[in-house]
Amino acid sequence: MSELAVEIVHQNIHQRQSIGHLVEPAPNAAQLELAFQAALTAPDHHRLKPTRFVVVPVAEREAFGELLSQALADTGQKEEAQLERVKNHPFRAPLLVLALTKLQDHPKVPHFEQILSTGAAVQNFLLSLQSQGFSTMWRSGAVVESALFKQALGLTADDLISGIIYIGTAVKSIPPRAEIQSAEFVSDWNK
Repeated sequence: MSELAVEIVHQNIHQRQSIGHLVEPAPNAAQLELAFQAALTAPDHHRLKPTRFVVVPVAEREAFGELLSQALADTGQKEEAQLERVKNHPFRAPLLVLALTKLQDHPKVPHFEQILSTGAAVQNFLLSLQSQGFSTMWRSGAVVESALFKQALGLTADDLISGIIYIGTAVKSIPPRAEIQSAEFVSDWNK
């Protein structure tokens, strides 16, 4: 890999930030497929492929908002304002994709490794979209714990909704991320 290519990859990684206000355009089918292909190259012990993605079609956003409201109520939320507010979440961005983790029992691959694999897949997905000029926001919240929500997505109680990814174009640029001093987080192992 050339020095220029390495620099471009690192710039993309360092510039990735969550953006809350997203508008059209969203990725087209080919751009989205490129991002899914990148996601599915994530580390995956024994190639169990625990990660799944579900695209919420534009025409289904209102119904998806209703499901989110029901799922939030299922978690015990009773405040009507919160239940109404979550109905509008699917309209925060022109495209929504859910990241799921279908956990499998395997003698050599504990569940935590499968969860980490999905996290790596989502990061690849976000970075691919960013490299194509799109912005994202990866959210979760109490709603992802809802048994009703899991059931609606065909998941078991043990599977995970690893997040809802909002995708589109940033309305405005945001300041670059502050530089992180790695020395605060990295040390040498000593006996």
